[in-house]
Amino acid sequence: MVRPSKFAHVVYSTRRFEEMIDWYQRIFEAKVVYQNPAFAFLTYDDEHHRFAFANLSVLTPDSVAGGPRDNAGVNHVAYTYANLGDLLGTYERLKQMGVNPYWRIHHGTTLSLYYQDPDGNRMEFQVDCGTVAEATAYMQTDAFAANPAGVEINPESLLAQYRSGVPEQQLLMMPEGPMSTIPHEHGMS
Repeated sequence: MVRPSKFAHVVYSTRRFEEMIDWYQRIFEAKVVYQNPAFAFLTYDDEHHRFAFANLSVLTPDSVAGGPRDNAGVNHVAYTYANLGDLLGTYERLKQMGVNPYWRIHHGTTLSLYYQDPDGNRMEFQVDCGTVAEATAYMQTDAFAANPAGVEINPESLLAQYRSGVPEQQLLMMPEGPMSTIPHEHGMS
């Protein structure tokens, strides 16, 4: 069986071309690799591009802008951070910019913060809570079956605990708490 070896990129069609480029530059600290009036390509690492934007206002100027976002298409794109410190540092940087997660959740397999871009595209910023084998094993438990969504978390509390020296492994443990509900307008994790 042949599988992809890495995440490559996401392409978004948008009528908020400049706003989307600006948002991805600020949120991901991405750089524009190439841009013309119809297309833009951005990256945040050594890949040639991680995001591409197609400007619908140029490509299909006579079409009508869509209505409210429906549930069809991409639900969200997930990005894994190397460690909890990187995830919490990103949370803090984005909060200072006025960008806050709409859902903050510990799934048991990952600790995740969900954000939306200007077009309403959803993304999950996450950190793994163990190995792939541990996550797979957890997903086979009764605890996961009883609560596959996870438990709401407070990123401010996690950040304070992290800064006070609480070990990362302790912070990544599944917290006790009520089962979370998936935000209705956002769909599954």
